[in-house]
Amino acid sequence: MATGIKDKVAIIGMGCTRFGERWTDGAEDLMVEAFVEALQDAGIEKKEIDAAWLGTCFDEVNVGKSAIPLAQALKLPSIPVTRVENFCATGTEAFRGACYAVASGACRIALALGVEKLKDTGYGGLPGFDTAMGTLNRFILPNFTAPGGFALMATRYFAKYGISPEEGKMALAKISSKSHRCGALNPKAHLRKEVSPEQVLKAPIIAWPLGLFDCCGVSDGAAAAIVTTPDVARGLGKTPVMVKALQIAATSGEEMLTTRWDGTYLKTTTEAAKRAYAEAGITRPREELSVLEVHDCFSITELVTYEDLQISERGRAIRDINEGFFELDGKIPCQSDGGLKCFGHPIGASGIRMIYEVYNQLLHRAGPRQIPDPRLGLTHNLGGIPSFSVCSVGIFGL
Repeated sequence: MATGIKDKVAIIGMGCTRFGERWTDGAEDLMVEAFVEALQDAGIEKKEIDAAWLGTCFDEVNVGKSAIPLAQALKLPSIPVTRVENFCATGTEAFRGACYAVASGACRIALALGVEKLKDTGYGGLPGFDTAMGTLNRFILPNFTAPGGFALMATRYFAKYGISPEEGKMALAKISSKSHRCGALNPKAHLRKEVSPEQVLKAPIIAWPLGLFDCCGVSDGAAAAIVTTPDVARGLGKTPVMVKALQIAATSGEEMLTTRWDGTYLKTTTEAAKRAYAEAGITRPREELSVLEVHDCFSITELVTYEDLQISERGRAIRDINEGFFELDGKIPCQSDGGLKCFGHPIGASGIRMIYEVYNQLLHRAGPRQIPDPRLGLTHNLGGIPSFSVCSVGIFGL
């Protein structure tokens, strides 16, 4: 029986660029910026890295195919470097490759780095997302948009649980407003301005009920992590942040092709979370977790994720939102760094950026966003659309 990698891998160094409109920097510049911070944090020399994983999604408009851009930008000494892509779970997928290499004994020290540069592609959203789901998708879902897909999830959720449009919209507005309050405290966030729930409600509608402030934007950014074994970490005199679980679940096609799925939850998140909790030995996530970084591509995504992660009861997330459960001073703060809402979503970087926040929280380095006595943090990435998705869940602790 598989036992997973709980406590077999330690993070000893992390780096993250400022996310934003980085017009004068190329993807290679962002890679170097994140890597230098991670290397200095780990306190090792570059030559000690045995292997590396590069996470980047839109190779056509970004760094191109293969992993050579990472090896070239960082001048890595001819070590094995692998490029991975898995929709919005790309960054976590790169991190998983590095962790599995260390846990297996194949590597002593490994690097994971995610990068994406999207602002100068000329797109308001994600470039070429229609073909990312296969060229035949144009015939299957010719008018599909990401905001439209998640808006349908919101209206279905409201209908199933008897929530009025006004009550539902206000709950979503509180989610976005919460993230903006946290992002305003973070010097690396793209958007650093507080937005009130009333401002969210008055914003132009993108796909009803989702308005402008219910949607995350795109951005430029990179993040990096250096991992090793617990013994090596302790030998380096580090306080290691331990990997407690890493799980990925991809759709089987059931949600899109059958009527068994009702559109009010993410099946992939539900399955990945179950496996992650089993791997980490968590039986009561609402009581045991200290901080969450979830994939808030849209405010409704964050709402249903509260339930898919078994933090809120099905149909009762709005009660927790109204009671401040996920606020920075609440029981389990969610998006303490501002989330995708304030960082934007350079796809390859987002997953490792989330781990970077949990890492800093666990080491009490989060400054004005610091959570008192955090013990276990969870990250969650969701790629695709509600009916066609891939999800990663990571759990970390000391």
